[in-house]
Amino acid sequence: MIITDILNAVVVFDKDVVVENVKSAISSGVSIDDILNKGLIEAMDVVGEKFSSGKVFVPEMLQAAKAMQAGLEVLKPHLEGDTMVEKGTVIIGTVKGDMHDIGKNLVTMMVEGAGFNVIDLGVDVDTDKFVSEAQAHDADVVCLSALLTTTMPTMAKTVEALKESGLKAKTIIGGAPVTDAYAQQIGADGFSDNAPGAVELIRKLVAA
Repeated sequence: MIITDILNAVVVFDKDVVVENVKSAISSGVSIDDILNKGLIEAMDVVGEKFSSGKVFVPEMLQAAKAMQAGLEVLKPHLEGDTMVEKGTVIIGTVKGDMHDIGKNLVTMMVEGAGFNVIDLGVDVDTDKFVSEAQAHDADVVCLSALLTTTMPTMAKTVEALKESGLKAKTIIGGAPVTDAYAQQIGADGFSDNAPGAVELIRKLVAA
């Protein structure tokens, strides 16, 4: 079945085959919703499970996410009506003073692939920018990334500013030096040390 072929192509990160199969599925009249949810999104859930069990690692997960994104680009012009209803809006960025973005980019791709509207603010993002963008987009979740211990205090400052702003947005943090204990210490709503975990956490926070 073409949906299974799409899923399998993402899981083995074959971008060309993903694109070819998505185009074929569309021209054959397969439900756009099925291509999106049962093909592309479910494929990244499979990849996430493989990552969690140690069968794939970050480089492979990044390649799979890129393959999924390639399929998503083909699908986007055909997304209409109910299929276009996103599951929530997520703001993501690397905090002020930190220029690292590989982990953030992977989370961005996987969260977008899971059906959320993602606004990526890039790197070296100051606290005011996180707050203003969360306000402008009525964000459900704000994700803060840091790879340097020296920039972690900025996470605390940003979490506090978001809470003081009275926004509904939940905050989650991540990055190599970040821990669950630190998330609790600064009052963040959650922590993840990997992209699949971030997707699952965002799903829970939005559904709460």
